[in-house]
Amino acid sequence: MTRLCLIAALLLALPAWAEKADRDKPLQVEANKMTADDVRRLNVFEGNVVVTKGTMSLRAERLVVRQDAEGFQFATATGKPARFRQRQDAKPGEKEGSWLDGEALRIELDDRNQKIELFDKARVNRGCDEVSGDYIFVDQRSEFYQVSSGKGAEKGRVKAIIQPKPSPELAAKPGCK
Repeated sequence: MTRLCLIAALLLALPAWAEKADRDKPLQVEANKMTADDVRRLNVFEGNVVVTKGTMSLRAERLVVRQDAEGFQFATATGKPARFRQRQDAKPGEKEGSWLDGEALRIELDDRNQKIELFDKARVNRGCDEVSGDYIFVDQRSEFYQVSSGKGAEKGRVKAIIQPKPSPELAAKPGCK
């Protein structure tokens, strides 16, 4: 039972972005291998890990999920790259929500603080807007983003593509919203 609660709660780390309907969907996890340690409240999934719940999907080579004594979950997904994608609820004035997707070599999800950190070759797309850098921090409660370049000799540049608000005739066309 602890194992199932730990796995199911992994996806609570994405509530601010999720479609509300996703909360009531079943959780599915597939991997080549799973190791569970109920005493340490730790699950490890390895090999072509695929997690889905409603519109949310997470793909990684390895996923480690830990639960603290209060029931909050912390997950680390790694891959070349690890990727996530989820439909967001529509904002006022939008007919439908946009997609949020991101990737990095390592993604850390913190359920307690509702924060996501993407490390190494990180990229997040929200609709048609995109940010990339070596590190991306997302606070889901405030929808605050921080993007940083690498450190030291590997220091690069942060990149952002921010689309203008479309005119009414462009907004009616399929594509970015």
